[in-house]
Amino acid sequence: MAVLPLLLCLLPLAPASSPPQPATPSPCPRRCRCQTQSLPLSVLCPGAGLLFVPPSLDRRAAELRLADNFIAAVRRRDLANMTGLLHLSLSRNTIRHVAAGAFADLRALRALHLDGNRLTSLGEGQLRGLVNLRHLILSNNQLAALAAGALDDCAETLEDLDLSYNNLEQLPWEALGRLGNVNTLGLDHNLLASVPAGAFSRLHKLARLDMTSNRLTTIPPDPLFSRLPLLARPRGSPASALVLAFGGNPLHCNCELVWLRRLAREDDLEACASPPALGGRYFWAVGEEEFVCEPPVVTHRSPPLAVPAGRPAALRCRAVGDPEPRVRWVSPQGRLLGNSSRARAFPNGTLELLVTEPSDGGIFTCIAANAAGEATAAVELTVGPPPPPQLANSTSCDPPRDGEPDALTPPSAASASAKVADTVSPTDRGVQVTEHGATAALVQWPDQQPIPGIRMYQIQYNSSADDILVYRMIPADSHSFLLTDLASGRTYDLCVLAVYEDSATGLTATRPVGCARFSTEPALRPCGAPHAPFLGGTMIIALGGVIVASVLVFIFVLLMRYKVHGGQPPGKAKAAAPVSSVCSQTNGALSPAPSVPAPEPAAPRAHTVVQLDCEPWGPGHEPTGALA
Repeated sequence: MAVLPLLLCLLPLAPASSPPQPATPSPCPRRCRCQTQSLPLSVLCPGAGLLFVPPSLDRRAAELRLADNFIAAVRRRDLANMTGLLHLSLSRNTIRHVAAGAFADLRALRALHLDGNRLTSLGEGQLRGLVNLRHLILSNNQLAALAAGALDDCAETLEDLDLSYNNLEQLPWEALGRLGNVNTLGLDHNLLASVPAGAFSRLHKLARLDMTSNRLTTIPPDPLFSRLPLLARPRGSPASALVLAFGGNPLHCNCELVWLRRLAREDDLEACASPPALGGRYFWAVGEEEFVCEPPVVTHRSPPLAVPAGRPAALRCRAVGDPEPRVRWVSPQGRLLGNSSRARAFPNGTLELLVTEPSDGGIFTCIAANAAGEATAAVELTVGPPPPPQLANSTSCDPPRDGEPDALTPPSAASASAKVADTVSPTDRGVQVTEHGATAALVQWPDQQPIPGIRMYQIQYNSSADDILVYRMIPADSHSFLLTDLASGRTYDLCVLAVYEDSATGLTATRPVGCARFSTEPALRPCGAPHAPFLGGTMIIALGGVIVASVLVFIFVLLMRYKVHGGQPPGKAKAAAPVSSVCSQTNGALSPAPSVPAPEPAAPRAHTVVQLDCEPWGPGHEPTGALA
């Protein structure tokens, strides 16, 4: 009994449960060095010859270095559950593919190095989950596409973005404009040809922008660049200014780059690529007064156009200038026209009305504008009543023409198909198409004495079925030209321009001489000419009839022979066969015997000689003969 109280006293001294044991660390991957004795844990595998991410990683690691290996892909499970990882380096591998969500568990990651790989694109799901990412290095890949939502999860935290040495022709500029905390942006050594205005206006913390060695011909001014004049500060001054690097681009040094030239920098090696007068010159050595632009000049506009209601109409306007002018159209009602359900505006200055209505008639205004100014031109469109409906099965016979189909027909010839060229306005009476046929037309214009220094004439034309203009350069001493490459049955709009040297500016300019519209003759056929299908069908029927007739004659001959031989085949004649009326049996006598009836059957006589003489049946020949 004394033992029991002693045991009851000792029970409270026993522990209620055993303390938790520390987790067993994962083994260090082969050829790697692991720091697991103290925090932070790190796994270092540079240049270990790895073909994939080691599966036996310590998931508690804060640093993982896998650079200079042969890893070709990052799979979804490779980095799963590594929620404490802060730094990940996959530089200089052969990575071509990153699975969507491969970094989804790395919510604490601060730096990701993927440079020196073979990535060709970056989609929206490949960087998902990197909500604390600060540094993203993607240089020296083969990136040709960057999705608009690829940086959404790290847009508010990203400080350094390096996209240099890739194949990017376009960028999601809207997405880049949301990187409010970015300090360094590397876009150098890509294929960028343009930057939209205001692309960097919201990047208030940007300290360095590198656009070296792209295809930029101009750099638009941006509110961000207001800090650029601070670049001239001496060394040791506060580094609050923006560093802009843009050398190695084919810069077009005109008035659009005056703002950049006014920085008066002397520490870069930028050079002008164009215009020809400034090509190859050091950018900062070109005077500000040499950065000039040329205002636009309208070189071609459509002549007055008349179409029936419901038909399409194409209005054209061409302009030249430096920089290249942008062409816009204004309707007769004063509205700026663009792409809609009934109209399409093309970058080359063509306005196409898909279906015209009577309200579309009037004066359309073509506006060509650039940084140096603008020029306008008027184009008149007349919309008439719709054409009358035509019978679908109607047939017509074209009247015959004298001479060859492509022969030129003078307007004085009394031909129903001759047409006089329609001039487009009273001011364009100087250009006339005096002779035209199916594929040729003779264009004439008067001598342009009021225009001094004419170098040449330019003829430009196109047909109603083709939007492409055709140009012809004519010597200055010519006043006519024969076009021989026309298509039959089409309407052509043609204009003649005088190319001359402007004595005031010393530049080459153009002045319209006049325009005309004419129609080529259709390729006619003589009335009554046989149609190829009809002729072919007739020949087939004729040949079939000859074959059928030949077969019938052959059958008739066989039947006659069968009847002549008494119903027996030709080799098995009867003992006494009837004699045909066209042949006579003779033994020297001359008595007429037109026919001999078959005798009664009897035994043949011995030594009987029968001579058969056949003479032609005809006039003067009568059947004669007798049996001996």
